[in-house]
Amino acid sequence: MFKEFKEFIARGNVIDLAVGIIIGAAFTAIVNSLVADLINPIIGLLTGGTDFSGHYFVLKGEVPDGASLQVARDSGASVFAYGAFLSAVINFLIVAWAVFLLVKAVNRVQSAAIRKTEAEAEAPAGPTQEELLMQIRDELRARNA
Repeated sequence: MFKEFKEFIARGNVIDLAVGIIIGAAFTAIVNSLVADLINPIIGLLTGGTDFSGHYFVLKGEVPDGASLQVARDSGASVFAYGAFLSAVINFLIVAWAVFLLVKAVNRVQSAAIRKTEAEAEAPAGPTQEELLMQIRDELRARNA
């Protein structure tokens, strides 16, 4: 069983998957910072709040006026945290757009490589050096004979 596990881990696909997960986690941190530190303050200015992700309203329970979303949640009140949800949607859209651009770039590179391979395959193959030398030899023999 240990041997099979070792073979499974040594496969290239597992290594590629691990690298993808690590890069994805780092990319998620960058996107979260972009949304939290750059986009949310701009949206907050447009909506009149300082932190868009902290917007909510209380469905049930008691929350002090002006309390943060975390304080409202900690108080046990049922809150409708629409700002946090919209921040998650913005995160998703940014990640989806970045992945789309990445896939588009990879597809462009792959299609260029395929076109290059097809063009090389379509080009007529000329005689090899050995074939040319044999033709010269045969013509010299024919002249001398």
